[in-house]
Amino acid sequence: MNVGPFIRRFIAVHREKLMLLPLLALFLVILDFHQYVNLPVHSVPTPRTVDIPTGSGFFRISEILDDAGLIRKRPYFWVLALGEQSAHQIRAGEYEFSGILSPAEILKKLVRGEIKDYPVTLPEDLTVRDIAQRLLSFRLIHEQEFMDLATDPAFLASLGIEGESIEGYLFPDTYKFTRSMTTAEIVRIMVRQFWKKVTPELRERAEEMGLSLGEWVTLASIIGRESGNREEKVLISAVFHNRLKRGMKLQSDPTAVYRLEPGDGASKIVRKKDLEADTPHNTYRIRGLPPSPIANPGIDSLRAALYPASVPYLYFVSKNDGSHQFSASLEAHNQAISKYRMNRPKN
Repeated sequence: MNVGPFIRRFIAVHREKLMLLPLLALFLVILDFHQYVNLPVHSVPTPRTVDIPTGSGFFRISEILDDAGLIRKRPYFWVLALGEQSAHQIRAGEYEFSGILSPAEILKKLVRGEIKDYPVTLPEDLTVRDIAQRLLSFRLIHEQEFMDLATDPAFLASLGIEGESIEGYLFPDTYKFTRSMTTAEIVRIMVRQFWKKVTPELRERAEEMGLSLGEWVTLASIIGRESGNREEKVLISAVFHNRLKRGMKLQSDPTAVYRLEPGDGASKIVRKKDLEADTPHNTYRIRGLPPSPIANPGIDSLRAALYPASVPYLYFVSKNDGSHQFSASLEAHNQAISKYRMNRPKN
């Protein structure tokens, strides 16, 4: 059967309708593209985390997003990004996307660089190693690099720290870090917060008391490790100031168990052998302040070190409830020791 004449007649009769087909197809594609761009990728808001490596090209980025189920129709996403002139403006980093976001919203988030952050709370009086472990639990740092930087002379000098360690200068606070930050960047942020809190007025006060910056921070770190009770800090400060003026040893338990060497940390259990240990920070053996801080004090401890209470106390002992009994004489102190150690809870 010769279908040629039939086709020619069909085209002649329906020419105008056939001419509309490309326009109809184009309209349907545009409608589909518009829906793709503006409708949520998924109806379930389950968050998905993707990592855009530094140096990734646009097509590699779109592949990563597609593999994560976030863009589906990859060519449409290309058109969207090219149309928005955003293909080369996407920032590398770790992102968290909700399934209810549209591709247009996903693209905007990538261009704005809304990288996933991790709120990290660093309480007062943690040691450098404590802080390293906390940051490591969020996979925010390289542990060995962190510990190397903590004692690197050139790095410390760049931060304005004159001591041999960064101990004491990592300010306790709640921070928002991202995994795109380098270990050095994270350290700089914490030290920068320290310098914000250590105001010129406080530094002048330290000078008036005859304390260098290092001595001030060291004393504050001991006060902080001795008690987390804010009201007691000025009393503990007074004890240490009074002992320093009399040339007495500070005899602070936390200094006896502080170690800076790899594999060690600040223990909470103090044994007789610790009190007798010949270590640089052990104030049962040395006179005066240790050579450097034993932890990272908060602002309350820093202030207490500069503004001790006006009291004659020379001793204190734990009352086993988070507070201490203070004494001005050795006799009263020994009585307090007998009283509170007798009533110490059995483990």
